Amino acid sequence: MAQIRIEKVRKDFGGFTAVRSSSFTVEDGEFFMLLGPSGCGKTTTLRMMAGLDLPTSGQIYIDGEEVGQKRARQRDIAFVFQMFALYPHMSVEGNIAYPLRSQGMPRREIRETVAEVARILGIADILTKPVGGLSGGDRQRVALGRAIVRKPKAFFMDEPLGALDAEFREHMAEELRALHDRMGATTVYVTHDQLEAMQMGDKIVVMNHGEVEQFGVPQDIYDWPATMFVAGFIGSPPMNFLSYEGTAPPGTTEVALGHSRFGIPELREGCSGELALGVRPEHVRLDDASDYRARVVAVEYLGTTQIVTLRTGHGDIKARVLGDTLVREGETTGLSLDARTLTLFDRKSGRALRSAASERVLAHG
Repeated sequence: MAQIRIEKVRKDFGGFTAVRSSSFTVEDGEFFMLLGPSGCGKTTTLRMMAGLDLPTSGQIYIDGEEVGQKRARQRDIAFVFQMFALYPHMSVEGNIAYPLRSQGMPRREIRETVAEVARILGIADILTKPVGGLSGGDRQRVALGRAIVRKPKAFFMDEPLGALDAEFREHMAEELRALHDRMGATTVYVTHDQLEAMQMGDKIVVMNHGEVEQFGVPQDIYDWPATMFVAGFIGSPPMNFLSYEGTAPPGTTEVALGHSRFGIPELREGCSGELALGVRPEHVRLDDASDYRARVVAVEYLGTTQIVTLRTGHGDIKARVLGDTLVREGETTGLSLDARTLTLFDRKSGRALRSAASERVLAHG
């Protein structure tokens, strides 16, 4: 397997720039996620890493070799598409064996290799069946088998579970992650599903409008988003934003919302003007003793938890509370915010201000 590094990669299509000066490193053996909404540049980035598209500028390294202007067949990689791209006239065995036959591998070695891959994927009992009659999950396993049978340096996957229903998609995500762990393969995986990225990824790159917004491990990205876009894209429900105007110089340890004051991690940099205080729903607590008041405008019961929407003087926010908490629409309650988890944003730039808590994370974002 191999380390993959991209440096200041850009891709233009005529007058449209799909990817702008992206840089990050996929370490050897990582399960790496490219995450973002449709049109953010994640698939274009993956295709450039795989050699299906060539970058307009920048460098791409696989296993230390600069491959930016080499085509896919010259990069020793395997690609798995969302739409499987299987050969319908071939059996399961024929589809998996095809790359090895194309390389001229002896028949005995092909049979042994295909049998081993089928055992790993749990499809040894369907090797003789035509792929046309298989379920979506089995077709996905066959597509994976055809990719891993060659033992390439890296795997590139473009939303490979996107065609599956929600329940089976979650099951296949678990299987795919387990397969990765057994093989120790370097894998780059594109998805628009933030839950899938958080569940499967060792590292995540969050992209928006062709740019890398943040790069890091899932927990760091969730706890300390580098931008308001990341804060709003990651999490269900996403991070809340309470708006206010004021001054927050370096060293600030609390902010004022109306007549109430809330502690925050000490700021390492300052900002003045239009600001936003970010707080995750699970860090908002209903607290009658608090003088910061809000009105309950909606309650969504989810069994073990409830999502409560509250109207404050600084915007609506959501709180995640226990399912047996008694909450009624229309009532007024106090709110407390967990000071250790709050993030302050500059609304003009959308960027998070560095704090004592986020400094290590954002320094590598």
